[in-house]
Amino acid sequence: MEVTNDNIVILEGLFVQPPEFSHELFGEEFYTGLFSVNRLSDSKDILNITISKKLLPENDSLLEQYTKITGQLRSYNKVVGSKNKLLLTVFARDLEFPELHAEEPNLIELTGYICKDPIYRMTPFGREITDLLMAVNRQFNKTDYIPVIAWGRNAKYTKNMQVGDMLKITGRLQSRGYTKTYPDGRTEDKIAYEVSSSSIQKVYSINDLSEKDEDSEENDKNLNIS
Repeated sequence: MEVTNDNIVILEGLFVQPPEFSHELFGEEFYTGLFSVNRLSDSKDILNITISKKLLPENDSLLEQYTKITGQLRSYNKVVGSKNKLLLTVFARDLEFPELHAEEPNLIELTGYICKDPIYRMTPFGREITDLLMAVNRQFNKTDYIPVIAWGRNAKYTKNMQVGDMLKITGRLQSRGYTKTYPDGRTEDKIAYEVSSSSIQKVYSINDLSEKDEDSEENDKNLNIS
């Protein structure tokens, strides 16, 4: 199966929930579990993992082993009541049990397209933030829709970008708890999964570069007119 570099996730940590059977596809069994990754602070990100039975070690408890997962971040829609809910999971392609721990245990690299108008806002603490929804292509003409948050300078950089702009993003996959308040006053604790970006770069197509070169040449001509 062909693997692209548009969507790469590398995590290190511990399973806090052993993988349990989820579904079978083309005769292959897949399991899901919860995986804990330490942040630089004392907090942790608890992330959803989907893994083939072929990768699971036999007769060993994953709960006791420091584990490295390499894979992709994937999305799918789940119908909850009358609404579709976007769910994110890390699809594991490789499982290792390293003795040495990485300095950065949570790394994700994405290349995709903005598929919804960016939303720029200020946090209650006065930090600038832009919410992005990225469409990342996958094999077999499938697409993953991944929420990304940009902070500070990256927030300013992306706030005026347009649907269809292509970005290369580096960051980490995080889980974030929040409380949702309904119109009737009810509240519910929820968990959001998103990519917190550290680096964002706009990717230009060949056509875009050609147009930029033409603009530069035209500007040079104008500057040479006496």
